[in-house]
Amino acid sequence: MKKTTIACLFVMQMVFLYSCGDDSTSSDDVETDDSVEIVIDDTDFETTDWTDETHSKSADPDFDEVFEDETIKRIDLVITEERWDAMLADMNTLYGTFGSHSNSSLSDVDEDPIFIPGEVFYNGIEWYRVGIRFKGNSSLQSSWSSGILKLSFKLDFDEFEDDYPQIDNQRFYGFKKLSLKNNYNDNSMLREKVAADVFRDAGLAVSHTAFYTVYVDHGDGPEYFGVYTLVEEVDDTVIDTQFSDNDGNLYKPDGDGASFAEGSYSEDDLVKKTNEDDANFTDVEELYTALNADNRTTDPETWRAELESILDTDTFLKYLAVNTVIQNWDTYGRMTHNYYLYNNPDTERLSWIPWDNNEALQDGNGQGAVSIDFSDVSSSSWPLIGYLYADETYKAQYDEYVQETIDNYFSVSKMQSKYATYSSLIEPYATTEMDGYTFLNSSSDFQTAVSQLNSHVSQRASIASSYLNK
Repeated sequence: MKKTTIACLFVMQMVFLYSCGDDSTSSDDVETDDSVEIVIDDTDFETTDWTDETHSKSADPDFDEVFEDETIKRIDLVITEERWDAMLADMNTLYGTFGSHSNSSLSDVDEDPIFIPGEVFYNGIEWYRVGIRFKGNSSLQSSWSSGILKLSFKLDFDEFEDDYPQIDNQRFYGFKKLSLKNNYNDNSMLREKVAADVFRDAGLAVSHTAFYTVYVDHGDGPEYFGVYTLVEEVDDTVIDTQFSDNDGNLYKPDGDGASFAEGSYSEDDLVKKTNEDDANFTDVEELYTALNADNRTTDPETWRAELESILDTDTFLKYLAVNTVIQNWDTYGRMTHNYYLYNNPDTERLSWIPWDNNEALQDGNGQGAVSIDFSDVSSSSWPLIGYLYADETYKAQYDEYVQETIDNYFSVSKMQSKYATYSSLIEPYATTEMDGYTFLNSSSDFQTAVSQLNSHVSQRASIASSYLNK
């Protein structure tokens, strides 16, 4: 690993609070809830690089350009020193002192880090006053408390259009929002992308992903922040391009209600990402009722019919088979988050969309990933798994999709070829990440992690085959 710069090693010294206890702001100031103030005093500029194809809302999303497979691209973020310091100050307020392992217990923080306006550069083209913030939950807190500045970013290209009329409806090749994921807890830096590839190969709606190197200039020139995975946002282009339209209700459940266990229904846990001003949650409330209905065991045919009128059970069972074969502990079945539900306008049924897959393709932490036969899953706690698997019709569908997964989407030969291609692509960039901007202890950690992925797919094929042959 290369040694980081002195300025980065002493990032803690740059952390300070703006405007604490000061309620006075000018009309050109953006004040956040925690009193970190972002001054908007740079409104006099021209968008000289703007073209319809690259910047306009009228352009269709260019997936070939932004999410090109089998390549690694570079993206630069440029943030003024004052605004960078404000971002760090805000993180210090939310999560404690940077690099302090005393913050090892995760905080229950309800608010996101602040957005600041900055510039994005790609292929010599500039995007102006883009909304940039840190993103993540446990991964963000853990990276911060460990003193690692390779933090995930969220980009919103017209977040500040009210302050800068020049960027009204600014897009990045048709995309309004994008996430740069830092590949936390993944020494291979492949899992976020590979898991999405497998879901897509299975015909499921899922975010596009691509490898990027990220450089950040916060006052002293560009600094290499490492290998990231660019991820398409579900509430931006996923529902717009992978469904007939984006007018349906999109939910991102998080909390006890996201388990769908009987008695857990809570609108607070069913966060709407579209139609937020519409207080009608009837569609998802009906899912709770149908799933937990008494006729599940007394009249399973009627129970299935009622459930299927609300939930796209076929899509869910395919997702469940793929997700269980590849393993992913940080989602439904173990954790009450990391998925979306979208009310597809074509079918008027809720469709399952996987999200946040950096913890996939491994046994996992805590209780670990669920067993392929769900013998370690409480049906009453996780009824979308337990109740459907207990039904003979749905179990047969699940088993068919397990077979399809190991034969097609997650076959040993296909995956080991993919791992070879992707690891060769990113190795030169992964093994030269810098101290303070990497989760690797040494460059050999990368190849060890790739070897583990190759072993993992063989093990999962064997486990799935044994399960199916019982």
